[in-house]
Amino acid sequence: MIWPGTSDPYKRKKVIKFLILSAIVGGVTFVAATGVGQWANIDNPLKVCINDRQTPYKIKATLEIIIDGQRVDIPANIGLTDEKCQKTMYTLTDDGTIYVEWEEEYPFEIGHFLWMWDFPLRDMDQNKSTIYVNGKESPYFINHPLQNGYHYKAVFTSKAYDESKDSDFLPPEN
Repeated sequence: MIWPGTSDPYKRKKVIKFLILSAIVGGVTFVAATGVGQWANIDNPLKVCINDRQTPYKIKATLEIIIDGQRVDIPANIGLTDEKCQKTMYTLTDDGTIYVEWEEEYPFEIGHFLWMWDFPLRDMDQNKSTIYVNGKESPYFINHPLQNGYHYKAVFTSKAYDESKDSDFLPPEN
């Protein structure tokens, strides 16, 4: 098959040189972008491992999650990977205790932990969901700052939840 612009040997050389040059430029751009991205995140507490760092800033808080009226267990070892990497936010047990460590004070939020856990927040109806902090509703929802010793309760309603099934057998209201 003859491709356009390749029947003439001179044009074929130009096309091949152009394709090779384009591949080189694309490769260099990819490597540079990857390097810059890694360099930019070298001290991002939400993305680095803390195994080899001094972390005097510590928070310990508890989280309880309710989805569609059902309590959800928070698994152990969130933030601990198989590669021996411990993230700044992690759990050791499945009792809902969250540990946070970093080199200095940082505005960690409950949403950061949900993100590290890969919690399916996009499947939740955020207009019907709320976060309680020490029993009081938070106006900041998942952006509420994590504070040492606080208890957080997240009550989510999933987008697929059918509320009518909860009231089908209730007597009619007068």
